Amino acid sequence: MVLIHHLQTDSGVSGTGTNMKLVIVRHGDPDYEHDTLTKTGWEEAELLSERLSKMHFDGIFCSPRGRARDTAAPTLQKLGREAVICDWLQEFPAQIWRPDCPEHRQIVWDWLPQDWTAHPEFYDPDHWADNEVMREGHVGEQVSEVIRQFDALLAKWGYERNGRIYRAVRPSNDTLLFFCHFGLGSILLGHLIGVSPMVLWHGTAVAPTGVTTVATEERVRGTASFRILQLGDISHLYAAGREPSFSARFCECYDNADERHV
Repeated sequence: MVLIHHLQTDSGVSGTGTNMKLVIVRHGDPDYEHDTLTKTGWEEAELLSERLSKMHFDGIFCSPRGRARDTAAPTLQKLGREAVICDWLQEFPAQIWRPDCPEHRQIVWDWLPQDWTAHPEFYDPDHWADNEVMREGHVGEQVSEVIRQFDALLAKWGYERNGRIYRAVRPSNDTLLFFCHFGLGSILLGHLIGVSPMVLWHGTAVAPTGVTTVATEERVRGTASFRILQLGDISHLYAAGREPSFSARFCECYDNADERHV
């Protein structure tokens, strides 16, 4: 049985790496209507578990959404581990009046390129949420709460935020695993490396079950920064002869009828 609970855990036994690592996994191919995985998504989750179950994790955290929990299930079962459910790891819930959809609120990302690139502030990691549309949707406040929870978690593992970097109060070789979502994961990555999530939302694409690995660098004792080692790696799919799902991407050419346009 896969055990999932809401209790916080201690860091446990140190990992075997050379620095602190965060492994951020996007859920498998989603069935959004039922908040679970498609048949393809379940197959992707199983292939992912073959990869992750060979690794050591000092803490495992998961979004409360069904598609993330279902993605985590095969890995947790193989590891005989529990995941800590963190409400703040759910897909970023902010809704706004996007310029291309004036009739009802939409998710924050997936703006048309001609709309978001027309606003220089969206490239600014400190002021991207100050845009009028973002302010109306209280996006900045919701992002701040996610970041507060994320930094509180890192502080429990010995890394305390100090401006744009971290104080390595108790540096370690621990590895933390997160099962979450592309939109939410981009907010975490943007915070770690000082990039607006708007740039990551529109300039990167993480395929279902893509694995992103971020590691600390402590070049000066007591001072740590985070660096992305791999973004959305899906080698576990290619190793099994599987092509990645198209979810998270849009048509490469407008006339490609079988690719997502909206």
